[in-house]
Amino acid sequence: PVHYGLEQNYPNPFNPSTTIRFATPKSGDVMLKVYDLLGKEVAVLVSQQLQAGNFSVQWRADVPSGTYVYRILAGDYVETKKMLLLR
Repeated sequence: PVHYGLEQNYPNPFNPSTTIRFATPKSGDVMLKVYDLLGKEVAVLVSQQLQAGNFSVQWRADVPSGTYVYRILAGDYVETKKMLLLR
């Protein structure tokens, strides 16, 4: 990849699992976390050093229905997106 990127999760809305894809153009530490709307961290999906490339991670949610946000931090790149869990 040439640029950092965070895609919308699929499917969205989801029940009980969803896939999140992201890209990193260079190696480095990557953190991908899920938060509820109050800002409470509910899941850490990625927390490691990754090589440059395209990645996907699956989240099997064990939290109540509702809107959640997922956020990637990779180098100086930060992006946040919303997703909806329906049980």
